[in-house]
Amino acid sequence: MTERDTWQALQRGMHQKCPACGEGSLYKSYLKVADSCPHCGEELHHQRADDAPAYFTMFIVGHVLVGAVMSIESHFEPELWVHALIWPPLILVMTLGLLPRVKGVLIGLQWAKRMHGFDAPSTPALSPSPKAAA
Repeated sequence: MTERDTWQALQRGMHQKCPACGEGSLYKSYLKVADSCPHCGEELHHQRADDAPAYFTMFIVGHVLVGAVMSIESHFEPELWVHALIWPPLILVMTLGLLPRVKGVLIGLQWAKRMHGFDAPSTPALSPSPKAAA
């Protein structure tokens, strides 16, 4: 088996493109992964991102925004209503923008490392047992 370029697959996933060709769309809707690439035909249904994209997205958004909230609070000391006005829309925009990209990166990683059935070696055909033939 040939080595797959992990960084290239991660970048393609981040751009929501097929990790194999970089041309076809990874998704058929917002977070619904296409069964196969419309450009090269690479099967994508093997992916098992599960809950990891949500956890990584919460981790990233949480760390970025907690730092921003603390910085704004220590430098400007705005009223609480200003915080309530600024941060929820920012959380929503960052989360919805990052989630498909994080999921794409994870799918790209799975493809590059041949995880969860991506380019798995085919199983040999089983020969019938001598008892079954009798």
